[in-house]
Amino acid sequence: MFAAVLLLGSVVALVGARVDRRDELPSLLGWGLAGREHGTWLTWCLLGGTIFTAYTTIAVPALVYGVGGLAFFAVPYTIIVFPLAYVVLPRLWETAARHGCMTPADLVRLRTGSGALALAVALTGVLATMPYVALQLLGLQALLEVLGVPPGGRRGDLGLALVTALLLVAVYRRGLRAATLVSVVKAALLFPATVLVLWAATAASPGPRSVFAAAEGELARSGGELLLGRGLDGAYVSLAVGSALALVVYPHVMTAAFAARSPDVLRRACIGLPAWTALLGVTALLGLLALAAGVRTPPGAAELAVPQLVLQVLPAVVAAVVLGAVGVSALVPTAVMSVAVATTFTRNVYVEHVHPTATPKHQQSVARTVSALVKVGALVFVLGLRTQDAIDLQLLGGVWVLQTLPAVVLTAFTGWPHRWGLLCGWAAGMVLGTAAVAGRGFVAVLPVDVGPLEVQVYSALLALVVNLAVVGVATVVLDRVRAPRGLDRAAGVSGPEHLWGPA
Repeated sequence: MFAAVLLLGSVVALVGARVDRRDELPSLLGWGLAGREHGTWLTWCLLGGTIFTAYTTIAVPALVYGVGGLAFFAVPYTIIVFPLAYVVLPRLWETAARHGCMTPADLVRLRTGSGALALAVALTGVLATMPYVALQLLGLQALLEVLGVPPGGRRGDLGLALVTALLLVAVYRRGLRAATLVSVVKAALLFPATVLVLWAATAASPGPRSVFAAAEGELARSGGELLLGRGLDGAYVSLAVGSALALVVYPHVMTAAFAARSPDVLRRACIGLPAWTALLGVTALLGLLALAAGVRTPPGAAELAVPQLVLQVLPAVVAAVVLGAVGVSALVPTAVMSVAVATTFTRNVYVEHVHPTATPKHQQSVARTVSALVKVGALVFVLGLRTQDAIDLQLLGGVWVLQTLPAVVLTAFTGWPHRWGLLCGWAAGMVLGTAAVAGRGFVAVLPVDVGPLEVQVYSALLALVVNLAVVGVATVVLDRVRAPRGLDRAAGVSGPEHLWGPA
């Protein structure tokens, strides 16, 4: 049953390619952004299905299971991000649609006239997204392990390879349209499956008071805390804010947003996205229910807690269907991320620096090949390297992609930052953020002394503050020495645009 549900998601994309036959010329716009034709419902499914990944569905309750209340930062993080997306994404969409942009780096090239800065943003997005793709396959691997297929065995490797191959073929043929079809299946399966697990787990528990008391006792024995303590409020707030800021500039999120039919469609979809936040909050509670139900996982394998809880509180066949729905959750972000990486590489590396005269058909062919290589590379990564390596790289990816926010978002509202200042700020943020995370053994938060207090701060947010400071100082200095500014082709003038001026 698990395999049948998982294959359903892949087959829908393949069959949909046969049903949805369009008489259109091959182009990167049609393949990578579905021709910018998604309505409100499809945009809601695609954005929600892209943002709420399979690994998130497993990792957030796993973090609750392991450390307690700190893990609930994911809920305010998604509450913060959707109003932010409501403001930022439609404005970026308007500029992108008007000037034919398809990627964040396209927007940077348009607004600053800097090829070097656009290349830096493109490569950062690609590097930040690649380990994210691998994490989706790791989510599938965790589900297989709970079902009795241990990682590293022939059956598990063959299962991952089969799902990857089906998704590869579907995305190769139809691009983002294939991911959109799977996102509808994901929404239809995941919402009722999560509610069913919550109902079964609470019905099997002695009551909410007992659940929280039992979870608090288990966390105390393992070194976690049900409530925030030991100065973790700074970490909680900075993780929520930093994660929200980073999410809106991830290439796969902007790819899903740019496929909308209009900015109003995108706004309506953003208004409905908090429904996915409610789903995440329920999923996070399952970590506490797993603790109260006495679920035990091997050391360092907390991601198995909720799948084991599902098997414990539901009949075997129903549990397999629920886990299959979680597995389908991996297919949407995997597909969208591979499309985003392929589009970014094709537009901002291949066409910009290798083959400027490539035809639309040739660009689509290159993007298809790159998307296939991304999925094959992620599969090889999962099968050949440690799980912790992918987690560490994804943590760095979040730090890196946040450093592109000034170049991508700030320039959408003001032309004041100098292009070289943005490049210097990006470099400073990348170096500081990488050193802060890697130097402390890949720990997300960094202790900072604020007077007599020591505050835990998300490393990516700290690096962004330094990034913005460098941008400000460098812009003032460069303007003072009259360093040349690039042409803002969106405004049609050279030099700074009026603050909050038209996109």
